[in-house]
Amino acid sequence: MDITTEVRPGANRYASGANILQNLPSYLADFKKISVITGEKSSEAFKKYYRKELHYPTYRYDGSSSHENAVELATQIGHAELILAIGGGRVIDTAKMVAEELNAELMVIPTLISNCAPFTPIVAVYHPNRTFKAMGFMKRAPFLTLVDSNFLLATPKDYFVAGIGDTLAKWYEIEGITRNLAEDEKSAYVRLGIASAKAIQQLLLEDAIPAIKDLENHQATSAFSRVTDTIIGLAGETGGFAASYGRSGGAHAVHDGLSYLEATHNQLHGMKVAYGILVQLAHTKDLEEIEKLRPFYKKIGLPLKLKDLEVFDTSKSALTPVIEHAASSNETFNMVDPHITADQIYRAIQTIEFL
Repeated sequence: MDITTEVRPGANRYASGANILQNLPSYLADFKKISVITGEKSSEAFKKYYRKELHYPTYRYDGSSSHENAVELATQIGHAELILAIGGGRVIDTAKMVAEELNAELMVIPTLISNCAPFTPIVAVYHPNRTFKAMGFMKRAPFLTLVDSNFLLATPKDYFVAGIGDTLAKWYEIEGITRNLAEDEKSAYVRLGIASAKAIQQLLLEDAIPAIKDLENHQATSAFSRVTDTIIGLAGETGGFAASYGRSGGAHAVHDGLSYLEATHNQLHGMKVAYGILVQLAHTKDLEEIEKLRPFYKKIGLPLKLKDLEVFDTSKSALTPVIEHAASSNETFNMVDPHITADQIYRAIQTIEFL
């Protein structure tokens, strides 16, 4: 059995709307043994909005999204029917691993609009020192994802922008991976994944700028809600339908490589992925597409240069950990180009840096 090749569309149930968290007790009613996993900031944001006590054992993750921390938390919990994850991507991914360890269901309340972690059965696993380790594939998707658009208006702008960058990669990665596939090689679900990713790209290019303004004005408009559901829900459908053809490509490989530079540890996931989109496009010689994206990047605040990620030394020696990891055989740049080398990735980076 290889669950990485299976169609895994996403959460068992996805509920989205204004003030939907007021119905939380009814969503929890079917479970008796519940444990909460959250973080300090996530917990504060939730309490400020929900204003009711959750009378369940509550555990804090250590910030790493590591398997080691998940095992530690699972040992502390001992037994649970339901793990309730309240937080951002790393909290949620930790909770997924805990739920897997305990054979428990998972309910997710995202506190940020920054990625599709609340929706998918996929986990970004890091080492305890926060360097990237691997992608993990859980046997279960979340039982329920609760997306409260009013609550999520508290998302910091930089996280929202990073979520847009991460989600935009869905189109560029699946297009890069599948462009050389003959039509008869594309299964029905791969074609659906491609169509989903194209719809995501178009929606973000149309709605992202007004949605950011709506966030700043604290208004849960239709544009804001569409972008929210795109980042959290639709983003997971691309890989859910197309499996390995639609999950990660060059952009995420560059992100993973950048995690080996300490200067980037405080940079948000989606910001590094957005830079990776440009590197992938430079490698595939899609310079016209880069020029189309540059005004959009500049308008919403996505990184156009490594200096925007606090990386100022762009010499080959300084970037060796980045390019060697991104080009490694177990990374996903080889989904775009099976013969990718570290030198080619460095040349692509230099193309971006000198545009």
